[in-house]
Amino acid sequence: MRTVYTKHQTPRGAKADAETADKVYLIKKVSELRLTYQIRMLAYMAQSRGKKLVIELPKEARVHDSLRDYVRDTGQVVEIERS
Repeated sequence: MRTVYTKHQTPRGAKADAETADKVYLIKKVSELRLTYQIRMLAYMAQSRGKKLVIELPKEARVHDSLRDYVRDTGQVVEIERS
């Protein structure tokens, strides 16, 4: 995974909604979700800690192709759950 910087080359942080011994949770109540900087940062954090990032979405939420490709490319690091 590569580190992505902002316009002024300043790394930013992100905070998960919840964290357990083996998972980091990001809860989004949206109609569509794209790959965001927040998701990339939390995936990097989860991977570096040996955890999995779980993104919780509503059943009817659409997942943009960019996020779908990222989940596929990161292997077991990122998972999308529906509630």
